[in-house]
Amino acid sequence: MANTIDKSEPKANSRTSASGSIVAQDLEVIFTANGLNTIALERTNLSIKSGEFICILGPSGCGKSTLLNVIAGFVKATSGVAFLDGNEIEHPGPDRSMVFQQHSLLPWKTVRENIALGPELIKDNEASKTTEHFLDMVGLKKFEHHYPEQLSGGMQQRVGIARAMATYPKVLLMDEPFGALDYQTRLVMQDNLLNLWSEFDSTVIFVTHDTDEAIFLSDRILVMSASPGRVVLDIKNPLPRPRTQLMFTDARFIELKKRCMEIIIQESMQSR
Repeated sequence: MANTIDKSEPKANSRTSASGSIVAQDLEVIFTANGLNTIALERTNLSIKSGEFICILGPSGCGKSTLLNVIAGFVKATSGVAFLDGNEIEHPGPDRSMVFQQHSLLPWKTVRENIALGPELIKDNEASKTTEHFLDMVGLKKFEHHYPEQLSGGMQQRVGIARAMATYPKVLLMDEPFGALDYQTRLVMQDNLLNLWSEFDSTVIFVTHDTDEAIFLSDRILVMSASPGRVVLDIKNPLPRPRTQLMFTDARFIELKKRCMEIIIQESMQSR
């Protein structure tokens, strides 16, 4: 697919209003096991506008996934608070969807049935039509009756993304969704994701270890410190849209990568 993103144009297929803003204030998450406390997040603050594509980078174990899980409502902050559109996040909801590194598809359901799961759970009156729409969008119509084990890794993730998007969430949370894919498939999936995002008003928060991926996808990059994690750098991405993989050689791309890598290396060294 060719990238055709123009954020100034309204998205004809979106069912969401202009919403999906996230604010986190002094988040702290402490996990306790065997009488020992582990601080996963410390004094974490962030502000994300509706419709932004945010990528989160940082050293391993810095709390990126924990932050995502707080926003999803899967993990309760020990202190501090996170808001979605001004309302405190207290539990999971259909206004947020998650895509994990492993596809997490139901193996006993077909591609069509997996994608239909969300619309059916939220009692979408047009669940069948919605499912058909997303089957077409991710290019899997001819595989609709296949089971996950019959698909490649990239195809499985396309089903997972379609399933997450099929509820038309305000916020799409993605935890290293392409981390297990080979390099070529990963590039294709990045292009596909940007095309899907261009169709909707959803805010995207994307966790990755891949600096190139973060720069290619994002409007802004949040870099987290070594554990205990907090946001130490918030960088606006200067690269224009639409984007192509040829941007990897752009001087602005290289300079931004250098800046991110310097912070990540510094933080990684501090964690040793």
